[in-house]
Amino acid sequence: MSTTTVRGTVAGLGSRANPAFAGAVVAIPIAALGYALTVATVQGHTYVHVMTGVLWTGIDLFMGIVLGPVIGGLDDEQSAAVFTRLTPKTAFLLPSLAFVTIASGIALALRIDVFPNAGPWLALFTAANVIPILVIFGWRLNTFSDRRWQVLFALGAAGSIAWVATTIGTLEMTEPTILVALAIVTILSVQGFGFLLPGELRMYREMRSPAPDASIIASIGKQNAMLGGVQGLFQLLLILDMVYLRYGGFPFL
Repeated sequence: MSTTTVRGTVAGLGSRANPAFAGAVVAIPIAALGYALTVATVQGHTYVHVMTGVLWTGIDLFMGIVLGPVIGGLDDEQSAAVFTRLTPKTAFLLPSLAFVTIASGIALALRIDVFPNAGPWLALFTAANVIPILVIFGWRLNTFSDRRWQVLFALGAAGSIAWVATTIGTLEMTEPTILVALAIVTILSVQGFGFLLPGELRMYREMRSPAPDASIIASIGKQNAMLGGVQGLFQLLLILDMVYLRYGGFPFL
């Protein structure tokens, strides 16, 4: 399958991951998000947010704390063999969990009225995510000259900046814990969609090349495993911030 088109890349990754697995790990979280945003009670909505967050955090911590050191003790051929099997699966699973966790969390904060004056802050949050992610994504995959990336960047940048421009006049201070959460989520999003996902796509391209270089696959895979651990640590900080927001203090103080 072609690695130069979005459809070819997604189809190729899905085939390597197992189409049933790839479809399920995308469809189930998205269906859960739809449930949370429509008919779920607050408790059901919270469950969706917490469970997807737990899975996302747990997998990232496993990647950094367990898989990273294990892979570090293998040679390039062995490491590449692991990532050749693992990468197609994480390329579908982790972005799905990340997206649903973030979207359901923001919606939940709005639903239970802990995010006052949300409009302008969400506009700034969107711009702070969309623009850096697209720039880093294009740089990592060397697509600045690709018209598809140019169109996507133009739409994303123009849309997010327009939203900021139309709401900035109403900007007022909101809950400090919400601002901390938005900052941490921005870091997680930029790392995940700007670095981790392009890294997985670069590994897939190398796997599909006529003469795959095990050292390249192993190197990118180790970088992603290490960055996954960093993601997990930021997610633990985010959980701590959410506990403070919910209960007005830290559990160990």
